[in-house]
Amino acid sequence: MLSTVNLTQRYGKRVLFDKINMTMDVGKRYGLIGANGAGKSTFMKILAGELESSDGEVQLQPGLKLGMLSQNQYAFEDFTLTDAVLYGNKKLYDAQKEKEKLYMEGDFESDEVNNRLGELEMICADEDPTYESDVKIEKLLQSLGFPAEQHGELMSSLTGGDKFKILLAQVLFLKPDVLLLDEPTNNLDMDTIAWLEQELKRHEGTLMVISHDRHFLNGVVTHILDLDFQNIREFTGNYDEWYIAANLIAKQAEADRSKALKEKEELEGFIRRFSANASKAKQATSRQKQLDKLDVQAIKLSSRRDPSIMFKPHRDIGNEVLEAENLSKSYDGESVFENVSFKVNAGDKIALIGGNGVGKTTLLKILMEEISPDTGNMKWGQTITYSYFPQNTTDLVVGDEELPQWIQGFDVKWHIDDIRKTLGRMLFSGEEQKKKIDACSGGEKHRVMLSKMMMD
Repeated sequence: MLSTVNLTQRYGKRVLFDKINMTMDVGKRYGLIGANGAGKSTFMKILAGELESSDGEVQLQPGLKLGMLSQNQYAFEDFTLTDAVLYGNKKLYDAQKEKEKLYMEGDFESDEVNNRLGELEMICADEDPTYESDVKIEKLLQSLGFPAEQHGELMSSLTGGDKFKILLAQVLFLKPDVLLLDEPTNNLDMDTIAWLEQELKRHEGTLMVISHDRHFLNGVVTHILDLDFQNIREFTGNYDEWYIAANLIAKQAEADRSKALKEKEELEGFIRRFSANASKAKQATSRQKQLDKLDVQAIKLSSRRDPSIMFKPHRDIGNEVLEAENLSKSYDGESVFENVSFKVNAGDKIALIGGNGVGKTTLLKILMEEISPDTGNMKWGQTITYSYFPQNTTDLVVGDEELPQWIQGFDVKWHIDDIRKTLGRMLFSGEEQKKKIDACSGGEKHRVMLSKMMMD
């Protein structure tokens, strides 16, 4: 169905993946996993034809449709919700819009116009044989939480999270034979994620999804594609089953490597002791041949490493962390929330949940004093310092500075050596810290932001 032949991608001297040969089969749902910066999104974009590979090729069986979830939430600002979803099948969208235009112009005495209308009708019939596109779009939108009266509104009126839902509906409407989804659960509330899981389980073609949501992967995928050491290994099963298998493989690799290193040490010791001994020269030569065949470097351990995330208070904190009283906020006369009151005490760990657009991010911005409430007040404890990981971190972590300099820009009092140590705990080695902020992947930008927060 979809295959890669010697697929390779490099940026300068850095190789993301090298000579990947694989086939994705019909009916299988693949989870593509790997460390931040390993090349997951790049690999998917190459499959979708959005990026050129350095070498190799992608082969899609002729006649099959491939669809990839768009990441540009602002590409359809002047579209109604219905039209934005319809655009998922661009051939059908173009035909319907041209047909509407010709009918509005009303030049039905023209043979050219009538012939063109006939051609457009054929395209619509091919793309939508049952003429149910309107019904399918309406059902998709309602399943994603958009009532019928909202379907004619413009995309520009939606929040970022709701725009992402429309992009999801767009690619699902196409019903592609090969469906590629990069982080589809981002910006989705829990009810929508549960709905999406069921929708993807019903997908009859081939699915590849990138996600850092272990529970979502467990619920959806039938196979795991592990991008590590510039190659992809396929495992049957969901994420938890891969994790068990991968740990066993890693332990075996460590044991094999230790055994090979011990054997290497023994061979080198024998050669050193007896290479000049005439009676042992033949044995030393034999040991040298064994040593030449021993390739310790071929026994690769996983390139994954665990970060060390530590938020250390600069001083002991009191029991009163935060108190909010009667907070309210509205936009353009429409209430987001009213009379919100709560207390946060030392040691509390709180999850803020709710559907898209109910005001979760707005409330956090009020607590971070980025925006003001319409009514009410809030007070942080006297011993409290706070930090914030915003929803749009990828858009905020920008610039042409190297990583340490970007972080130091928030507070020149932070010592550059302390910043480098913090970046090291977030898996940025000495050379990687010289990378420009704008060259970082989305996951790497998140690690940079966490590094900055640990310095706060």
